[in-house]
Amino acid sequence: LQRLFLPSQKPKSELVRTSLRLLTSSAYRLQSECRKALPAEPSPAPDMQLVTQQVIQCAYDIAKAAKQLVTITTKENNN
Repeated sequence: LQRLFLPSQKPKSELVRTSLRLLTSSAYRLQSECRKALPAEPSPAPDMQLVTQQVIQCAYDIAKAAKQLVTITTKENNN
C-alpha cells in the first residue's frame, strides 16, 4: 500500500495518511496472526480462540480503514 504513493505523491490529507497507516499496520498484523495459526511442528498449539479474535479484529480494522478511504475519496471527487 505504501508503494502506491511515490514520495512526490504523498497524500495531502492527514485523514488519508492516517487511514493508510491503519490499513497497512492492520494488514501486517493480520499476516502475523495467521502465521501464529500455523505453528512449526515442535511448537505447542496456539490458543486458537485468541488467534481467531485477533484475526477478526484485524479484519475489522482493515474494513474500517478501507471505508474511511472510500469516504474521503468520494468526498474529494465530489468537490
